[in-house]
Amino acid sequence: MSEISIILIEDHDLTRMGLKAALQSQSGLKVIGEAANATQGLKLLETAKPDVAVVDIGLPDMDGIELTRKFKRQQAETGQATKILILTMDHTEDAVLAAFAAGADSYYMKETSISRLTEAIQATFTGNSWIDPAIANVVLRKMRQGLPTDTQASDKPKTVKIEALASEYEQVLETYPLTQRELEILELIVAGCSNGQIAEKLYITVGTVKTHVRNILNKLCADDRTQAAVRALRSGLVG
Repeated sequence: MSEISIILIEDHDLTRMGLKAALQSQSGLKVIGEAANATQGLKLLETAKPDVAVVDIGLPDMDGIELTRKFKRQQAETGQATKILILTMDHTEDAVLAAFAAGADSYYMKETSISRLTEAIQATFTGNSWIDPAIANVVLRKMRQGLPTDTQASDKPKTVKIEALASEYEQVLETYPLTQRELEILELIVAGCSNGQIAEKLYITVGTVKTHVRNILNKLCADDRTQAAVRALRSGLVG
C-alpha cells in the first residue's frame, strides 16, 4: 500500500514541527508540505495535491473554516481528491457547526492522542469521516433544537445546513426505513455510546444491540459506526 501524503496547515511552529515529527514516525504516512497560514495553505493544496490536509481552525490570515470552504469550491471545479481534516481545540457550537457546514471531511480535537490522529487520517483517506464524540454531541444538540432550513454564505456563518444523503442512500431508506428502535440506537451511536451503554440505556441485551447496529449500517450503506453517525447527522435522521 502506498503512503498517505499529508500537508500541515498550522501557524504555531512548535505544534507544526511536533505534528510533522510524530506523523513521519508512523508507518504509511508522509508529510510532503507545511504552511503557516491559510494563504500559503491554499497554494500548497493546489501544488502539492496531498491525500489529506490537516488544517488548524485558528489561522492568522483566514480561519481554517474559510480556507476549507474556498478549497471545496475549487475542488468541485477541479475534481482534486484531497480530504480536509480540521484540527481544533474549539468546542463552541458556532465553530463546530461552521466547520461542519464548510465541507470538511473530518473533525479532530487537538487534545486527543497522536495515535488517534493517525487513525483519523487513515479513516479520512479511505473516504470515512472521523468525528469526535464531543463534536457529534454539539451537532446533535443543535439538531434537537431545530436547524434552520437556509444557510446564508458569509465569512463566519452562524447557521448550518446539514447535507442530505446521496440519492442511493435515500433509495435504500425508502425501501428499508429505519424502525423506531433503530432510530433510538442511531441517536445513541451519534452521542458516542458503546454497545454496552446502549444496551443499558434501552434495557436490551448487547446481542440485540449488535443486530440493530448491523441493520442500521446496512440501511445507511455505512462501513462503520462513525460513517453511520455522520450520515445520520447530515441527513437529519436523528433530529
